[in-house]
Parts: sequence; structure tokens; C-alpha cells
Amino acid sequence: MKQLFLLLLISILPITATATPELAKAITDATTPEDKGLAIATMGNLRDTGWLDSEVEMTMVLRNKQGKESIRETRARYMEVTGDGDKALTIFKQPRDIKGTAMLTWSHAIEADDQWLYLPALKRVKRISSKNKSGPFMGSEFAFEDLASQEIEKYSYIYLRDEAYNGVDCYVIERKPAYKHSGYTRQVVWTDKEHFNPQQIIFYDRKNALLKTLKFDNYKQYLDKYWRADKMFMENHQTHKTTQLKFNNYKFGNGLTDRDFDKATLKRVR
Repeated sequence: MKQLFLLLLISILPITATATPELAKAITDATTPEDKGLAIATMGNLRDTGWLDSEVEMTMVLRNKQGKESIRETRARYMEVTGDGDKALTIFKQPRDIKGTAMLTWSHAIEADDQWLYLPALKRVKRISSKNKSGPFMGSEFAFEDLASQEIEKYSYIYLRDEAYNGVDCYVIERKPAYKHSGYTRQVVWTDKEHFNPQQIIFYDRKNALLKTLKFDNYKQYLDKYWRADKMFMENHQTHKTTQLKFNNYKFGNGLTDRDFDKATLKRVR
């Protein structure tokens, strides 16, 4: 019943500070680890709702086991969708051999995400199979499923403990994917208590073995409300490869619409 209450709360309360005390009380008053974990995740979702759309420049730095680097320059667009997951479009600008490659994601709360990849060399749009979302995105240590918006309904949650991470007081929760084709059995998330931003996520593979660690660094606030990390660092403990994402020049309120995220857009992007 409490889980149902929390999900209803996020959907009916206005996206303002009005809902924050209710959810803060739900965290404090939770009587089970499941209720508390869900309340923490819901608060994080609420704190990052209402930004409408954004654009950002992103650099991907890929390092193999020997430390050899390859660098890719991209730009990305995002748009909130009421009642469903967000939409995202990532376009590669460099290096030359993958310039014009683009990935479109329509995230969903419960159903499998829709994802398409445009390959300019073939002039073809390839749909990413719902059973293949655990595969690496463009040779990086980020899986396709990592790049979709993390909707509340995608996971079940359990609160584990309070713990400091890099000197920041955090809640530590475990979330298990509801998506049956996920490449993960579970993820352990450190969320700071002040702003409810993820600080670290540890991923476990389908055999429940340690797979990857994602670290977030140098958060900055935009529009006096929304926080974005300047850097994300993903380390694969099994392959010993890493991928760092560096974000620059965030812009919000660009007036993006569904037309900017339709499948035809993939062939138009430059």
C-alpha cells in the first residue's frame, strides 16, 4: 500500500517544493527497507522533474586494458515526456569514420525502451532489439540500457544503509531491474542526502558478479534547481576498460518538440 501511495504521490502532486516535505516524511517514516528505498528513489525523481528539455556537448574518452585512448565528440538533446520516459538523441561529430552516427531513445516507464541507431555509411536506421540492450554502446563501457532515462517503475528498491561517499552523506539503496532482458541482476546506488543526486552506481551482471562501477563528479546546478554532473566515469572490472564522459555547455529551454525526436530526425541530423 505504501508503494502504491508513493507512486500516486509523484504523479498527482505539483512539481514544486510542496511535494518535498511529504516525500521526506515518507523516507523518515518508512517501516520497511523496501518502502524507504522506493521513497528515496522517488524523491530523486521529483527533484529532477520540470526541466522540459536540454542540449549538451559531450566528449567520450575510451581506454582499453593497455591504456590506449580513443576520443569521440558528440552532442545530445533530451526532452521530458509527461506520463512516460524521456526522449534522447545523441549525435557523433568526431572521429570522421563515425561522424553522423546517431542514436535515438524513447524511454518508457514499464515497457521496453525503443532505441534506433542511424549508420551514415549504410544510410540505414537500425532498430536495437529489446533483447540486446545490454550490449556496449559504440564500443564504450556504457550499455544501451544505461543511456535510457531511469524511470521509477523500471526497478524494485531496497534501502541498505547510510554511508559517506567521498565525504558526502548518502543513502545506499539496491535496485533490481524489472526489465527481464536487462544485463544486470542488481545495482547498488549511493545517493546524496541533500540533493538526491547519484554519486556512485555499482552494477552486477546476470551471474550476480561485479561488472562495472559508475562514478559521478563535479555536479553543477542549472536554473537554480537542476543538478548535472560534469563528468561520469565507468569502469568495467571484467574487461578492465573504462569510458569517461565529459559534459560541456548545457542549455535548457530550447523549445524542443516530439518532431526533434522522431525516427525521420535520424537521417536529417548533421
